Amino acid sequence: MTNPERKLWVHLRAMKKERGWHFRRQAPLENYIVDFVCFPARLVIEADGGQHNEAVHRAADAARDAHLTREGFTVLRFSNLDINDNMDGVMRAIDEALLAAELRTGRK
Repeated sequence: MTNPERKLWVHLRAMKKERGWHFRRQAPLENYIVDFVCFPARLVIEADGGQHNEAVHRAADAARDAHLTREGFTVLRFSNLDINDNMDGVMRAIDEALLAAELRTGRK
Protein backbone atom coordinates (compact mmCIF):
# COMPACT_ATOMS: atom_id res chain seq x y z
CA MET A 1 0.00 0.00 0.00
CA THR A 2 1.37 3.41 -0.93
CA ASN A 3 1.48 6.25 1.59
CA PRO A 4 -1.47 8.05 -0.08
CA GLU A 5 -3.50 4.80 -0.02
CA ARG A 6 -2.64 4.34 3.65
CA LYS A 7 -3.72 7.91 4.38
CA LEU A 8 -7.01 7.37 2.55
CA TRP A 9 -7.55 4.01 4.28
CA VAL A 10 -7.36 5.69 7.71
CA HIS A 11 -10.13 8.07 6.67
CA LEU A 12 -12.28 5.34 5.16
CA ARG A 13 -12.05 3.21 8.30
CA ALA A 14 -13.26 6.21 10.28
CA MET A 15 -16.38 6.25 8.06
CA LYS A 16 -17.46 2.96 9.62
CA LYS A 17 -17.31 4.39 13.10
CA GLU A 18 -18.86 7.72 12.15
CA ARG A 19 -21.54 6.64 9.67
CA GLY A 20 -21.66 2.86 9.61
CA TRP A 21 -20.22 2.40 6.12
CA HIS A 22 -17.70 -0.43 5.90
CA PHE A 23 -15.00 -0.30 3.20
CA ARG A 24 -12.86 -3.22 2.09
CA ARG A 25 -9.35 -2.74 0.75
CA GLN A 26 -7.94 -4.58 -2.29
CA ALA A 27 -11.24 -6.34 -2.77
CA PRO A 28 -12.20 -8.57 -5.68
CA LEU A 29 -15.07 -7.13 -7.69
CA GLU A 30 -16.18 -8.90 -10.83
CA ASN A 31 -12.95 -9.54 -12.78
CA TYR A 32 -11.06 -6.74 -11.04
CA ILE A 33 -9.27 -5.96 -7.81
CA VAL A 34 -10.32 -2.52 -6.62
CA ASP A 35 -8.42 -0.35 -4.16
CA PHE A 36 -11.41 0.28 -1.89
CA VAL A 37 -15.07 -0.72 -2.07
CA CYS A 38 -18.14 -0.25 0.07
CA PHE A 39 -20.52 -2.93 -1.17
CA PRO A 40 -23.71 -1.66 0.56
CA ALA A 41 -23.16 1.82 -0.93
CA ARG A 42 -21.97 0.34 -4.25
CA LEU A 43 -19.03 2.74 -4.13
CA VAL A 44 -15.57 2.04 -5.55
CA ILE A 45 -12.62 4.30 -4.78
CA GLU A 46 -9.41 4.11 -6.75
CA ALA A 47 -6.16 5.78 -5.72
CA ASP A 48 -3.92 6.26 -8.75
CA GLY A 49 -0.17 6.66 -8.73
CA GLY A 50 1.98 8.05 -11.50
CA GLN A 51 1.75 4.88 -13.60
CA HIS A 52 -1.86 5.76 -14.45
CA ASN A 53 -0.70 8.78 -16.42
CA GLU A 54 0.23 6.52 -19.32
CA ALA A 55 -2.37 6.32 -22.07
CA VAL A 56 -2.63 2.51 -21.86
CA HIS A 57 -3.41 2.61 -18.14
CA ARG A 58 -5.87 5.48 -18.54
CA ALA A 59 -7.75 3.55 -21.25
CA ALA A 60 -7.88 0.38 -19.13
CA ASP A 61 -9.02 2.36 -16.09
CA ALA A 62 -11.72 4.11 -18.13
CA ALA A 63 -12.99 0.77 -19.49
CA ARG A 64 -13.09 -0.75 -16.00
CA ASP A 65 -14.82 2.32 -14.55
CA ALA A 66 -17.41 2.24 -17.33
CA HIS A 67 -18.08 -1.46 -16.75
CA LEU A 68 -18.48 -1.03 -12.98
CA THR A 69 -20.75 1.97 -13.54
CA ARG A 70 -22.95 -0.12 -15.83
CA GLU A 71 -23.12 -2.68 -13.00
CA GLY A 72 -24.48 -0.01 -10.65
CA PHE A 73 -21.32 1.10 -8.86
CA THR A 74 -20.22 4.69 -8.41
CA VAL A 75 -16.50 4.94 -9.15
CA LEU A 76 -14.40 7.73 -7.68
CA ARG A 77 -10.82 7.99 -8.85
CA PHE A 78 -8.27 10.17 -7.09
CA SER A 79 -4.62 10.78 -7.86
CA ASN A 80 -2.02 10.37 -5.15
CA LEU A 81 -1.47 14.12 -5.44
CA ASP A 82 -5.17 14.74 -4.66
CA ILE A 83 -4.96 12.49 -1.62
CA ASN A 84 -1.75 14.07 -0.34
CA ASP A 85 -2.60 17.70 -1.04
CA ASN A 86 -6.41 17.89 -0.91
CA MET A 87 -7.70 15.26 1.52
CA ASP A 88 -10.57 17.56 2.51
CA GLY A 89 -11.75 17.67 -1.11
CA VAL A 90 -11.32 13.90 -1.50
CA MET A 91 -13.32 13.22 1.65
CA ARG A 92 -16.00 15.72 0.59
CA ALA A 93 -16.43 13.83 -2.71
CA ILE A 94 -16.63 10.51 -0.86
CA ASP A 95 -19.10 11.96 1.65
CA GLU A 96 -21.32 13.21 -1.20
CA ALA A 97 -21.27 9.75 -2.82
CA LEU A 98 -22.21 8.13 0.50
CA LEU A 99 -25.01 10.64 1.03
CA ALA A 100 -26.36 9.76 -2.43
CA ALA A 101 -26.15 6.06 -1.47
CA GLU A 102 -28.06 6.77 1.75
CA LEU A 103 -30.81 8.49 -0.23
CA ARG A 104 -30.86 5.70 -2.84
CA THR A 105 -31.00 2.88 -0.28
CA GLY A 106 -33.02 4.60 2.44
CA ARG A 107 -30.17 3.97 4.86
CA LYS A 108 -29.40 6.55 7.53
